[in-house]
Amino acid sequence: MADSQIITCEKCGAKNRVAADTSKQAVCGKCKAALVVFASPIEITDNNFPSVVEKTALPVLVDFWAAWCGPCRMIAPIVESLAAELAGRAKIGKLDVDKNPVISSLYRVQSIPTLIIFKGGKEVDRLVGSQSREAILRRMQPHL
Repeated sequence: MADSQIITCEKCGAKNRVAADTSKQAVCGKCKAALVVFASPIEITDNNFPSVVEKTALPVLVDFWAAWCGPCRMIAPIVESLAAELAGRAKIGKLDVDKNPVISSLYRVQSIPTLIIFKGGKEVDRLVGSQSREAILRRMQPHL
């Protein structure tokens, strides 16, 4: 398939080749679960953090940010583009530290932007401060 992408099943972790222009809901070839593609960052909150980050087979990049933070606004387009580029291979999320103090405190986020990479619900890497697209991708690559 020329226009296809590989989507990892969130339920079982199996890799599935899916046509990019399909109009039907794609399902996993192994466990038959619906395949979910996130082409834009997911809004992560204190309430949905366990289901979005801790209970997924995919690696997750969480951007801890705030609306008033200049460097956070500078990397926002990079985070958006990574969500589309890594769709099906990783989840990309944004967590507003002002609105979600529990998770921010739990992971000791003291400077923003902070990008934390999770795999299997556990923190595997952390980037603090404004980062280039290449630097973020380089740190994500071993976890994809």
